[in-house]
Amino acid sequence: MLRGVENHSLPRAAAFFDLDKTVIAKSSTLTFSKSFYQGGLINRRAALRTAYAQFVFLVGGLDHDQMERMREYMASLCRGWNVQQVREIVAETLHDLIDPIIYDEAASLIEEHHAAGRDVVIVSTSGAEVVEPVGELLGADRVVATRMVVGEDGCFTGEVEYYAYGPTKAEAIRELAASEGYDLDRCYAYSDSATDLPMLQTVGQPHAVNPDRALRREALARGWPVLEFRHPVPLKKRLPTFSVPPRPALVAAAAMGAAAATAGLVWYASRRRGTA
Repeated sequence: MLRGVENHSLPRAAAFFDLDKTVIAKSSTLTFSKSFYQGGLINRRAALRTAYAQFVFLVGGLDHDQMERMREYMASLCRGWNVQQVREIVAETLHDLIDPIIYDEAASLIEEHHAAGRDVVIVSTSGAEVVEPVGELLGADRVVATRMVVGEDGCFTGEVEYYAYGPTKAEAIRELAASEGYDLDRCYAYSDSATDLPMLQTVGQPHAVNPDRALRREALARGWPVLEFRHPVPLKKRLPTFSVPPRPALVAAAAMGAAAATAGLVWYASRRRGTA
C-alpha cells in the first residue's frame, strides 16, 4: 500500500520503474523482433535467434559482463539502420505487442503513484524508439533510455552516445531530481535485476520486482520489499483511467536504437548456443 496524496508544501517525489520484467512481462526490444524481420531490419536467422534470446532473458536475464559485451556488439551491427523506419515499425505494432504483456500489478502501481501526486519515470536500457512509445502508452511523465548517435542521413552511425545501464541510471535519476525538485528520500524505484542496484540505492523507497537471485538476496538483506508481478492484462481491459489519452511521454533523457538492442541479444543468444 502506497502512502497518501503528496503534500504540495513538501518537495516533489517520483516513482522510477525499470521496464523489462518489471512493468512488462518480456524484453521490450525482443518483443519487436518479428516486426523488425518483416520490415527488413533483421534476417530470418536473426529473428529465430531473438526468439531464443527472449527465452534466455526470461529465464535468467543478463549479468554485467554479458550486458557490456552486448553493448559493444550492437553498436557496430546497427550501423546504417534508418531510425525513422524503426520508429514506424514500433508505432504500427505497439498496441498489438506491448499492450497484452503489461503487468496488471505494475499498471495499478502507476495509477496509485499518479493519484498520490508523484511523477512516473520509466528508466530502461532499451532504446527510445521503443521506450518512449511504451511510456506514452503507460502515461509516464518521463523516460530515461539509451541513446545512439544518429547521422545527418537519419541512420545510426554505430556510436553509442549514452548507455542507460547500472550506475548511469542512478546518475540520470539524480540529475532529474535536481532539475525537477524531487526529494530522493521520498522517491520510489522498482526493478527486477541486480544490475539496477545503483538505481534502487538512490531512492528512499526501493522495491525488488520479480527479482533475479542476486537482487532477491540483496533485497532480503537490506529489508527492501519484494514484489511478485504475475498477471499481464491488456490495458483496454483495465480500469477506465487507462482509456483516456496518455500523458506526453517525456523528455527522453536518453535513447538508443531499438534494433541495436535486438542485435546485441541476437549476438548473446548465438553465443549461448555455441557454448552449449
